[in-house]
Amino acid sequence: MPRKVRWGVLGAARIAVGKVIPAMQQGDWSEVMAIASRDPARARATAAALGIPKAVGSYDALLDDPEVEAVYNPLPNHLHVPWSIRAAERGRHVLCEKPIGLDAGEAQALLAARDRTGVRIGEAFIVRAHPQWATVVDLVRAGRVGDVRSVEGHFSFSLDDEANIRLVAEYGGGALLDVGCYLVHVSRLVFGREPARVFAAMARDPATGVDVRTSMTLDFGSGVAVGTCGMRSARHQRVEVFGTRGRIHVEVPFGVAPDRPCHVTIDGGSDSIDRSSERLAFGPLNQFTLQGDLFSRAIREGGDVPCPLEDSVANMRVLDALARSAATGMWAPIEE
Repeated sequence: MPRKVRWGVLGAARIAVGKVIPAMQQGDWSEVMAIASRDPARARATAAALGIPKAVGSYDALLDDPEVEAVYNPLPNHLHVPWSIRAAERGRHVLCEKPIGLDAGEAQALLAARDRTGVRIGEAFIVRAHPQWATVVDLVRAGRVGDVRSVEGHFSFSLDDEANIRLVAEYGGGALLDVGCYLVHVSRLVFGREPARVFAAMARDPATGVDVRTSMTLDFGSGVAVGTCGMRSARHQRVEVFGTRGRIHVEVPFGVAPDRPCHVTIDGGSDSIDRSSERLAFGPLNQFTLQGDLFSRAIREGGDVPCPLEDSVANMRVLDALARSAATGMWAPIEE
């Protein structure tokens, strides 16, 4: 059995408590041994509920614990880079929630901290851990659907809590950074390169100013990616890849349930009712367990983390360009 990496968690965010920590506790390579909260009582209660050995009342106390080797950072978006850099400077590896920061400049600063400290840092894009997406990329590279002409996606949910942190502009709120980042990420993954320019239209919350719906077009030259993300829409997610000889439909591209299989359908395009289709099943698999173990294994054995920071910087550059386009009403180039 491998020697498990000892993880500490910064904060008791909902995604950490409800999904990531329980999943990592099931891993072969990961052990969650400490959790921190600025509210010591909350840290203790969370630790007791999840069977975590240590609870501490400050983030710095967790980073100073010599037993903690790696840190999972699910803090609000504006705290991703500052606390990830502090963790790196204390010699801790870091798995940081998406989006990696508020803009590409922040992401670049984190990459510089990684190179300066020598630790491993990666963004928690779970799609990079799930085998369905590796299969989609393999199918595209093998020419199964011909030359890719478009990637079409949608990712939305209904946010009813007006006090939710995703509605706070200065904290990096809004649909584009929260869920639109996934559409950008998988489009780049499928095309295997960066778009030259982008266009976006945003609908903003009148009270907070954050975007609650963003529609986007990414121009990859030989093809485009189009999609809409939203926080005030019916819950839905889908991604389809259209090529010159076929189509790939990713039925549940992002929020894959751990207790049932997910499916990818390849349609050969010979007729309009999909009689030429093939449906591939994956799982059941917990993608958060996979993500934690892949990251931990990279720490123990070397190699890349699932989503390295170079990719995160590139993704943020596209998100920055989409925000510029929405502000000007014009196409925006991707700025280096």
